[in-house]
Amino acid sequence: MEVKAIAKTVRIAPRKARLVIDLIRGKNVEDADVILKNKNKKAARIIRKVLQSAIANAENNLELKKENLIIKKAIVDEGPTMKRYRFGSRGYVDPIKKRTSHITIVVSDEK
Repeated sequence: MEVKAIAKTVRIAPRKARLVIDLIRGKNVEDADVILKNKNKKAARIIRKVLQSAIANAENNLELKKENLIIKKAIVDEGPTMKRYRFGSRGYVDPIKKRTSHITIVVSDEK
């Protein structure tokens, strides 16, 4: 059985979040939780929340055991970009793109 959790429009660049999510893809959820807990990055804290939500969904909705769960799919998609502008030199305007992410984690009890 597959269970998923999604966090949409999270205020972190997808490129930075993908570096962290690549570390946990395909691992046991308990091992992945330890990795994210000890990783000193903002993306690790956000991804850990999504992982804990997926685990809670599996335990409460489908009554699956946490020990048997593995991360079947973990992806970071690009969300909407907030466009801001800053005054540059010689009267120019420099654009600032504040990127967001959609984080999806699918856990399963099957190998």
